[in-house]
Amino acid sequence: MQWEQLLSLKRQGDTSKRLRKEQDDTRLGFEVDYDRIIFSAAFRSLQDKTQVIPLSKTDFVHNRLTHSLEVSVVGRSLGRLVGKQIIAKYPHLQEVHGYQANDFGAIVAAAALSHDIGNPPFGHSGEKAIGEYFKTGNGLQYKDQLTEKQWQDLIDFEGNANGFSVLAASREGIEGGLRISYATLGAFMKYPKESLPKKPTQKICDKKYGFFQQDKEFFAEVANDLGLISNKSVNDISFERHPLAYLVEAADDICYTIIDFEDGINLGWISEEYALEYLIKLVKNGIDTKKYNELLTKEDRISYLRALAIGSLINDAVAVFMDNEKAILAGEFPFALMDKSQYKAQMNDIIQISIKNVYQSKEVIQKEVMGYKIINNLLDGFCTAYNNKVNGTASNYDELLLKLLPERFQFQKDNLYDRLLHICHFVSLLTDGKALELYKTIQANK
Repeated sequence: MQWEQLLSLKRQGDTSKRLRKEQDDTRLGFEVDYDRIIFSAAFRSLQDKTQVIPLSKTDFVHNRLTHSLEVSVVGRSLGRLVGKQIIAKYPHLQEVHGYQANDFGAIVAAAALSHDIGNPPFGHSGEKAIGEYFKTGNGLQYKDQLTEKQWQDLIDFEGNANGFSVLAASREGIEGGLRISYATLGAFMKYPKESLPKKPTQKICDKKYGFFQQDKEFFAEVANDLGLISNKSVNDISFERHPLAYLVEAADDICYTIIDFEDGINLGWISEEYALEYLIKLVKNGIDTKKYNELLTKEDRISYLRALAIGSLINDAVAVFMDNEKAILAGEFPFALMDKSQYKAQMNDIIQISIKNVYQSKEVIQKEVMGYKIINNLLDGFCTAYNNKVNGTASNYDELLLKLLPERFQFQKDNLYDRLLHICHFVSLLTDGKALELYKTIQANK
């Protein structure tokens, strides 16, 4: 892979080439990506979507929006630090093409900002709830009418693939979705493959899938334009990662490791003593003992250690990336960056504490159970009504229910797969609170 191709400013529908040296530096194309994402309705909805604690009303904990903003900030730092070294290593990128170190930061920041934009309500349990509606619920009735890959899209519903649809899928009157640059879309695509074959290798890029069958053609266009390395037969679309996708993933890994741990501490689910024991292992070489001892509150002490820990992990991720840059460009680095971090053991220790004390806490499990019930009910009601209308068998109740769909979701889809995915997309873009409100309306117990 070549950096000058990987940094493509092209957008869906472009008829002429966009050159970096002709860009207006006061409003660079990659920064336009960031603006379009942050002003989108799908991004705004993240303010009422679960990060770890579903339907939490406390001001201590993160939601998907604050998490995404923090991942974006970390991603920007990672991109700029890597960009500085890439420009020094390949000076023609600047001298001939006009690229700057900060371009890398802008691309990674925009991709990181949108990394959770396709996640359903109620966290990762929301993804599982959608999949299980089709795999074991009433949605199983549709299996025989779909292709194998279409069915896999539904039973293994994936927030990353849904996010690609949010950013790039055309709809009536809106061509190309948000019309994000191909470089940013490439950095967003952590899993550049379709849903089958499932986990064909142990490579990190094969862990999940990155696009639905309805988006296959455009996905392939983006990957080919960027010069990503194809690694499968003509029957299965799969590519090696865009190098900057490693940085987006690292930013997310760093933030959820440290920030979810911090949330657990602030909620009182993890003791401050644990925090000191585990965070100090990450920052022992950079801590100012005098300054730390002057901090009087738990919140200030934890914030100080958190900032140092994130800084240590950022510098380490950059070092791992640059040490392996040649292999990454050749599509021969099958790991996440943080899997090769010198702090991997310390990060795993922190994650295990978070799993025990936060992810598997009674409060989280109770609300995830509620999320399963809500999503199953919404999918069943709207899928049934939507298909009955197309088939000419809609009841008055079905007609009323469909009027609850936002205007842009009321267009009729021609085939069953598109209809089912259309309803999944609608449900996935609901906030936690709106999903609960709709559920109560349908159950007539508001």
